[in-house]
Amino acid sequence: MYGVRLGYSNLHIYKSNCVNPNTMSKLLSATLIAAAVLTSTQHPSPTFAGTCASKCGSPPLQFTPGKHIRLEVVNSTPRLIKLEKIRGTNAITLQPGQKLQLDQGDGTEPNVSLVFWDDTGLALQAIVSKPNFATLRVELRPTWRSPGDRSVDILDDGRVNVF
Repeated sequence: MYGVRLGYSNLHIYKSNCVNPNTMSKLLSATLIAAAVLTSTQHPSPTFAGTCASKCGSPPLQFTPGKHIRLEVVNSTPRLIKLEKIRGTNAITLQPGQKLQLDQGDGTEPNVSLVFWDDTGLALQAIVSKPNFATLRVELRPTWRSPGDRSVDILDDGRVNVF
């Protein structure tokens, strides 16, 4: 590479082994980018990624398809609640604090739905749990969320959904 040096009385042209300033800035930029990428992958930021275990909560409830399931419904509200197992029962009234058990049959019935409501129109929340391998417990509580939960479905693949 050639450079130009200005002296007091004349102009000197000389050969230099220095790196071109444009090449130097490109090399510096590439080095900084590489360092940033390497340090960000060694210590990931929670804004970029997180494990499912840290954000997903508890795993969804699941039952073995084809097995007998007992539905246990608890009215934890201060009001009367009505519930109905679609294609299984007529509307049943649950008193405050009352617990009811319904059998799901032999487990081959596809997509069992349990619908519930408050006659006064207030919203309900369904808290589902699995106290043992063959029982689905549905606790109905009052909630401020509108419209609240309206049904619990047990799908034919064993998954449980609250709507």
